Amino acid sequence: MTVAALSYVVVTDRFKTIRRLVDCLRLQTARRDMEVVIVAPIGSRAELAEVVPDEFAAVRIVEEESIWPMGAARAAGVRAATAPIVFLGETHSFPHPGFARAILDAASRRWDVLVPALENANPENAISWSNFLMDYGSWHRELPPGPLGGGPTWNVAYRRSVLMEVDDRLDQMLSHGDDLAVAFRAKHRETTFEPSAVIGHANLSQARRWFDQRYLAGLLVGESRRRRWSLGKRLVYAAASPLVPAVIIARLRPAINAGTRQGMRWTSIPALFVGAVFRTVGELVAYTRGASATSQDRMDEYELHKLDFTSLSY
Repeated sequence: MTVAALSYVVVTDRFKTIRRLVDCLRLQTARRDMEVVIVAPIGSRAELAEVVPDEFAAVRIVEEESIWPMGAARAAGVRAATAPIVFLGETHSFPHPGFARAILDAASRRWDVLVPALENANPENAISWSNFLMDYGSWHRELPPGPLGGGPTWNVAYRRSVLMEVDDRLDQMLSHGDDLAVAFRAKHRETTFEPSAVIGHANLSQARRWFDQRYLAGLLVGESRRRRWSLGKRLVYAAASPLVPAVIIARLRPAINAGTRQGMRWTSIPALFVGAVFRTVGELVAYTRGASATSQDRMDEYELHKLDFTSLSY
């Protein structure tokens, strides 16, 4: 068996959910240097072992009693990975053929976290664009390479050794929120942006689920902060919350300009503002009273089956 240089970790409930992703992984020019780590519910091994192509350095299937919450399932995948670099993928994120090779080519450089370039995989309407810009616009493929102040929690490559330093808290840190980013900043971990590694991210584009998903995103970020912050700090942020949507749009101006060059319509900007409002409301609720017990499961369902809420098929 070939020794893997890169582990690609993804959580799924069944093969159908990752069919499109597996097709993209099969097209990787560096697939022989990759191991694919699939975390799935108990009883999934036979189906996944039969249909996942053995074209990689290894295919590892990690069966868990439950894949909820997904943060714990992601952590199980990291622990099962054997390569020195671990990429945390998603069921709705699709790497370009040269993606893995670009990450491996960057391996000799100094970094702890490598953020790839992200592009909108379903630029079908203003809702999709607004969600993409808010979640991943800071790492748009047209932006320049180099050091970053931080990155997203998944759709990111990590040195596995760095993740294992926080193994005792990894289940929580790989859930929605900014716990991992805060921990890495405290330890001065180095994050870099690599625009030659490109991954397409599918974004919710249905209006009927849009508001709920944006609200939950803010709620879970706010909940992670509520556990760390004092009451006084939460109240200050709550008082400043009316300014947050405008601040978000100002920070995303380079990504908005890049999206416009790619055909994004002007209606995406008011949609971005509306989405920012609902996200801010979620944060405000979390700061003042906390998130409900079911909030994480609801958000994980959006993350696992996001293609259900787009024009793309599995």
